[in-house]
Amino acid sequence: MANPDSNSLRLSQESLALIDAEVAKYPADRKQSAVMAALRIAQTEKGWLKSELVEYVAHYLEMPPIAAYEVATFYNMYDTQPVGRHKITLCTNLPCALMGANKIAEHLKQKLGIGFGETTEDGRYTLKEGECMGTCGDAPVCLHNNHVMHTHLTPEQVDELLDNLK
Repeated sequence: MANPDSNSLRLSQESLALIDAEVAKYPADRKQSAVMAALRIAQTEKGWLKSELVEYVAHYLEMPPIAAYEVATFYNMYDTQPVGRHKITLCTNLPCALMGANKIAEHLKQKLGIGFGETTEDGRYTLKEGECMGTCGDAPVCLHNNHVMHTHLTPEQVDELLDNLK
C-alpha cells in the first residue's frame, strides 16, 4: 500500500490546493465524491496514474484504494500506463465514423507509424481510440491530452496539429 507521504508520489501544493477546492464542493463527509477531479489533477501533474499514485489520491480523500482504482480503470480519460507527451484520442463512434473518423484514423496511423493504443518510439505521441465526446455535430473530433478538442477534422488539419505539437 502506498505511503501518502512518499516524496516520489507527493503532489505539488498547487495540485493539492486544486483537489481541496474540488473537495470543498461536497459535504465534509463526502470527500470521495471529488475522486474524478482529484485523479484528473494528479494525472495532469504526473503524466499518468501509476497504481501508487491512485492509492495516494485515495488516502488523501480518505477512501478505499479499490474505489479509486475502479474509477481510474473505468473511464478512458485516465491513463494507468505511461503515455506519450501528446496523447491524441480520436472519437470513432458512429457519428464521427460517418463523418470521416475512419479516414482520419488511417491518416494518423500512417503519419505517426503507430496504431491505436501505441506510443511512438520517441515517446512524443500516443494514439488512442475514444468513445463519444459529446460533440457529434462537430465530427470528426479528437482530444489532445484530454483538454483540447479539435473538431471538423480533415487530414490537412491533422497534419497542421501534428506540426504544431513538434
